[in-house]
Order: sequence, then C-alpha cells, then structure tokens
Amino acid sequence: MAATIKDIAKLAGVSPATVSRVLANKTAFFSADTAAKVQTAATTLGYQKNTAAAELVTQQSHVIAAIVNSTKTNFANHIIEGIQDAAYRQGLNVIILYAGDADPEQQRRALTTVIERPVRGILLLSVDLSADNLTYLQAAQIPYCFLSISFEEDQLPFITSDDWQVGYQGTQALLAQGHRQIGLAAVDSVHAHTGKLRLAGYTQALTEAGITPDPAWIQPGDYSYVAGQAPQVTAVLAGSDMAAIGVLNQARDFGLTVPHDLSIMAIDGTELCELVQPQLSSVSQSFYDMGVAGVEQLTMAQQQPPKITPITVVTRESVRFIES
Repeated sequence: MAATIKDIAKLAGVSPATVSRVLANKTAFFSADTAAKVQTAATTLGYQKNTAAAELVTQQSHVIAAIVNSTKTNFANHIIEGIQDAAYRQGLNVIILYAGDADPEQQRRALTTVIERPVRGILLLSVDLSADNLTYLQAAQIPYCFLSISFEEDQLPFITSDDWQVGYQGTQALLAQGHRQIGLAAVDSVHAHTGKLRLAGYTQALTEAGITPDPAWIQPGDYSYVAGQAPQVTAVLAGSDMAAIGVLNQARDFGLTVPHDLSIMAIDGTELCELVQPQLSSVSQSFYDMGVAGVEQLTMAQQQPPKITPITVVTRESVRFIES
C-alpha cells in the first residue's frame, strides 16, 4: 500500500496536520528542523503526493469558519444567523470559535484551530487581530473576510456599516429633537478604527449645529453593558444596545426618568431595543446582511473590495423632543 500522511506523521513524530502543511509548503507554520524530519520520513516511505486528490479536497471543502469576538454584546447572533442561512443555501457547514476580547493569544489559538483544518474560508466577526496574527492568517492562504469592523487599510477585505455615518446620523437624530448636550458612551475611539469613525461623525454633527462637544460628554468603552454610563447630558448616543441598557439602568439609579430627564439612542438596533421599557430608539445596522455577504465573498474567485451595508435610524420610546 502507498504511504499516507498519517504514516509520515508517525515516523517523523509530528501531527498529520503538520505533515500536510510541510507538504503544502506553508512555511509560516513549521520550523526548518520539522520540515527536514517530515521530508526524510516521506523519502524513507517512498511517499508520492497525489496532487489531484489534494486539490479535490480543497475545492470540495464544505466548511466555513466563523471566529467571534467575545465582547459581551449580542449583535454577533444576527451575523451568525446570516452566515448560517447563506451557507445552508450553498451546501456549506459552519463552525464557530471564540477569540477572546482583544486577546492575541486566544486569537492565535482560534486561528490555528481553523487553519489546521480544510476550510473554504474564514469570517472574523468584529475581531481586531494583532499584527502578528494578521500576518499568520494571511500566510495560511485561506480566503478570509472581516465582518462588523473596519480598517484604515482598504486592502483588507471587510463588510461593515459606514461607522462615520453611524455616529453622524445618530447625533443628528438627537439634535433634531432639540438636544444640545449630547453624550457619546461606550465607544472605543482610542484603539479601534470603528470607534474613531463614530467619534468623528458625532463630532461633525455637533460642529455643524454650532456646538463644541465637552470632553466630559464622551465616555470611552468597549461597547458592553458595563461600559454604558450616564454623563451629565440631556441625551446619550450609546455604542451598542447593551451599552444603552447600561445607561438606562444607571439613569434609574440616579433617579432620572427616560426619556423625560434623559433621552437614549442605541447603536445596533437588535431585538434588545424592543425588550426593555421604554423601548430604545436606535441606529440600526444590517447585521444579517453582513453575514450573508460574508459567505458570498468567500465563495468568489477573487477578493472583493470593502463593502458597506445600510443603516437606519429607528424611532421608538427612549427619545423625546425638548424645547431649545
């Protein structure tokens, strides 16, 4: 019988996945010493690579991997729903892994788990990879696309909302209701490109209205529930639905009534906005469409440019008009 990859792995003392990477010449994933062991074992066993079979396996991989940021928000559920529906229509399966919250070690572990398996492509949901991990991903030569996150580098494939418009339109909606002291809560405008864009849109809307934002109005955060705090303002644009709920609950702790004493506009617009009282007005994003578009991009022959999905300002109960 012809030697197999498992035979080589046993003789060389490495895993079958390592043998596959060496034979595929994915040099970023093994040392020269490991490569020598594998090549020696392959020669000893008289292994001949079946190129046609290897290509068949790659072309027929029916698995897409979704790597998810573990920040405690809920929008990823809607992206995953879009991924699963689109994958099902194309006869593909989906595996889901979590990459921690801006943790390079957990990112690397998730990436390695995926790269060691035959997958059609990788979708990264709001995962801001470290520089080393991005290089590691690109070296794997597996199609990939980022979802619900943007980058300054347009050469990276991503699908997201126009985050400048998210900040701008959310602030404009509050200005239209007579508010002039408008806070921005739970938006990471220091480290994340997404947050920087939202802050820029927020600032531009206030500037056009002749308002200079007070630094105290801006409370950075990671979009989570605990990051939602209520500054001394008449309205707040919150970085996520869960952050908006955090503002809502803290307002009650302070004895404030929403929207009479404080208006709240959420960013995301998931079902959470309708599950609380009062229901939250929102800048709603097209998360489901992001998931669908991500699967479609992975199945295209060539990498596509960044894609922007629509946003909509939805009026509910948490914003009221105030006299100027």
